[in-house]
Amino acid sequence: MTNTALGFTLVFIAVTILISMWQKLGLEKEIAIGTVRSAVQLLLVGYVLQFAFNADNVVFLLLIIGTMIAVASWNAGHRGRGLAGIRWRIAIAIFATEAVTMGLLLSLDIIERTPQYVIPMSGITIGSAMVVSGLFINQMKREAQASKGEIEALLSLGASARQAIHEPLKRSVKASMIPTIDGMKTVGLVQLPGMMTGMIVAGANPVEAVRYQVLIMFALVSSAALTSILLSLLCYRLWFTKDDRLIDIGS
Repeated sequence: MTNTALGFTLVFIAVTILISMWQKLGLEKEIAIGTVRSAVQLLLVGYVLQFAFNADNVVFLLLIIGTMIAVASWNAGHRGRGLAGIRWRIAIAIFATEAVTMGLLLSLDIIERTPQYVIPMSGITIGSAMVVSGLFINQMKREAQASKGEIEALLSLGASARQAIHEPLKRSVKASMIPTIDGMKTVGLVQLPGMMTGMIVAGANPVEAVRYQVLIMFALVSSAALTSILLSLLCYRLWFTKDDRLIDIGS
């Protein structure tokens, strides 16, 4: 794509801003900031990845992945306001998901052991884990609030904190995985995923592009389940005091 063609894509932003002004949505500032930030961030990432691919250094590779996990944990942690220590718990869940997923991909020789493959796959895995973490925390806060009477009744009958909050946890795990599962059901029918589309546009064989997309979809489902389950085990105690009384976190 030429720089001129890339510049013309600002037409889409202009249309969005005009619609916001027309409907008095008040989103013009956020759209403008988001446009500048995304462009700058992507350009910087492009240069960093170019350097990483050429350097092929393990330390630099781990630094990039560590930064991804830190940013993802910080971002998802915004959903957990009022939950002390939620960010490091999210970081542990995302790190474990990344370690298991990448460990399997590399040990089974599914992808090559080069930054060109490891970094993009890590980005997809960590990004998915971040979204799942945010969805889980949001849903869990709502579930705990809605099931307050049920949880307190179970506690009064002698149930442990884990037993009392088991059903809200289970519903939250399922809710956090729904977008990933729905995406699997409709992929190729409703939408052509980004990586597959990018490969096809770049001139790759469509069948080869599909093979990579299948790999990604299967990895995403596994990472979504692992992240949500690990996070549920790590953070359920945050809704209770030390003597197992339910804390009102709010939604």
